[in-house]
Amino acid sequence: MSEASPERPNPNLRRPPILLATWFGTGLLPKAPGTWGSLAALPFAWVIQTQFGAAALAAAALAAFALGIWAANGYIAEVGGDDPGPVVIDEVAGQWLSLVPAAADPVFYGLGFLLFRFFDIVKPWPVGWADRRLKGGLGVMVDDMLAGAYAAAVLVLVQHLIAKGV
Repeated sequence: MSEASPERPNPNLRRPPILLATWFGTGLLPKAPGTWGSLAALPFAWVIQTQFGAAALAAAALAAFALGIWAANGYIAEVGGDDPGPVVIDEVAGQWLSLVPAAADPVFYGLGFLLFRFFDIVKPWPVGWADRRLKGGLGVMVDDMLAGAYAAAVLVLVQHLIAKGV
């Protein structure tokens, strides 16, 4: 006799907080939802930055952070979990923050993507602390914003070193 595998939650994408939390369903793709969410954030970031500038991308990251708290809380209330994998609005906000200094340069966008994923996975202090200690929508969002800040700082350092010819 075999045991039945637990049913995977089936979130209702017609509900705005679920749609936003999963970044329009991206977080429901199989395997590595955080990476999918980060990849899905890139074209939006490119359009925002090329059309409106770095300040607009920073503002969009902060808006995604605030909306993400609400959306993640809605997803958690409906589907459950502490930091559910399908919730990727946190990756979108953190990825956007990491790309603010990228100046819409494809090479720096690629580096920003890799740096963000690195800091989001490795979780150096205080990223890991926030991931373990903060709960609810705020907890879902803060660690990715911190990872995005680390990635942005390294991106600025790399740009500085390149400008100096190092």
